[in-house]
Amino acid sequence: MNLRAKLIQNIRHFFIQHDFLEVETPLRIPAPAPEEHIESISSGDWFLQTSPELCMKRLLAAGYPCIFQISKCFRAQERGSKHLPEFTMLEWYVAQFDYFQLMDQCEAMLIQSFKDMGHTQNIVWQNNKINLALPWERITVTEAFSKYAPISCQEALAQDKFDEILVEYIEPHLGCDRPTFIYDYPAKLAALAKLKDGNANVAERFELYISGLELANGFSELIDVSEQRQRFEEASEIRELKKWAHYPLPEKFLAAMEKLPTCAGIALGIDRLTMILANTDKIDDVIAFSPENL
Repeated sequence: MNLRAKLIQNIRHFFIQHDFLEVETPLRIPAPAPEEHIESISSGDWFLQTSPELCMKRLLAAGYPCIFQISKCFRAQERGSKHLPEFTMLEWYVAQFDYFQLMDQCEAMLIQSFKDMGHTQNIVWQNNKINLALPWERITVTEAFSKYAPISCQEALAQDKFDEILVEYIEPHLGCDRPTFIYDYPAKLAALAKLKDGNANVAERFELYISGLELANGFSELIDVSEQRQRFEEASEIRELKKWAHYPLPEKFLAAMEKLPTCAGIALGIDRLTMILANTDKIDDVIAFSPENL
């Protein structure tokens, strides 16, 4: 618990030193973003947030250009050695940023946080030594499939095996010598991300890995209201086929998008980052109480 507390204090110090405003948004909301692969937990007629994203973007639209939050999030049907139904997320957003600038900022934040925790050059997790020196690796999704997978990214999408191939063949190779950003995800896997200029098949989305463990997910934010509404409606149709919970569309968020500036945002798992610093592969080791112990 001491290690976890110190990590959170160091992260908070970084953002305050860089003129970010720390915000708080409600945990219980009437309308989560409908997504194909994430299910929320109901709370009466409302839902526990899967991410503070919608409310934080509304704050961006209201004129707060640099904001961060360390918040509890909740997702149904997520439990394992690296997953919890209730977990802690660091999320931050920057106006007039794109996803490459956000990668740079993520590097700076983590390097400073690791240094404050006593790791100036390397960090060791599960007997794997990771070099923290810049530059960190950056590889596109297409390149990663070509390098590590038995089939191409396009074939994986056509066979509905993208996640399966990513987990089995690609993730074990990501971030093994140095942290790795894998970026430019297929457009269909970016519910709230901006599509790449000049290539509508690719979204400006990235994920960060250290020693095969996914730590963060970020992107240039979609700011086109009509396109966002269409994506929400398509996701809702897929959720209905899966017989998942019906969410009303988040109309107040969609209305706020009319004033949303060009921006980028990222979510980083505090529990998983603490796992790396604690050199454990079990998420239960870095929280005070597991769900089974309550």
